[in-house]
Amino acid sequence: MGRTVTILGATGLIGSHLLDILLEDPSTEKVIALVRKATLPLHDKLEQYVINFQDPKAYEPYIIGSETVFTAIGTTNAKVDGDQNEYRKVDYDIPVNAARAAAKFSVYAYVMVSAVMADPNNNNNFYLKLKGVTEETICEQKIPQIYIMRPSLILGERRERRITEKMAQVVAPLFSWALGGSRTKYKPIQAEDVAMSMFKASTQGTKGIHICEYKEMMRLCSL
Repeated sequence: MGRTVTILGATGLIGSHLLDILLEDPSTEKVIALVRKATLPLHDKLEQYVINFQDPKAYEPYIIGSETVFTAIGTTNAKVDGDQNEYRKVDYDIPVNAARAAAKFSVYAYVMVSAVMADPNNNNNFYLKLKGVTEETICEQKIPQIYIMRPSLILGERRERRITEKMAQVVAPLFSWALGGSRTKYKPIQAEDVAMSMFKASTQGTKGIHICEYKEMMRLCSL
């Protein structure tokens, strides 16, 4: 009998690649996707449920029985009109609510996307501090295996237009060769590689908290 997994953020850049990987994986029997709108394509393995993400209890029925919970969810300043409270509702509340539900119902693994240089003590950068606080809170949950992916610039075609990010995607790979040694973690990475590293991480039996930057994500991809 195959495993059941739950995914949040299945319509996003990384999440959509991860969803495809999970649906193609013969060892995954059921994929439960929690969404705002039921827009995902039909598939025999896929069950999608529209929930109120601001209600911590709303996650629970769809996490019970899962082996792994994946979160690849996040917002932007443009989407929330610069409102930091609204930003926090997405980038903190959703992954933390999912992690708390995972801990409550004895889910074995939790795999999430964060950001390079995430730091709860960074008082000069709201985004990096928020990512760090989110990581910190999730790591406090009693989940046997936690994998945190910390990509830098993510390469890939998004549905929404992000002009500045698009320009960076064009320029950054030209300088990627210079990012060696301690700077390797800043290398741009393809969204499908982040997704594959999340999938491969979920197949590892190693317990504990694992922070994965560029090198470790690429190593996981090669397994």
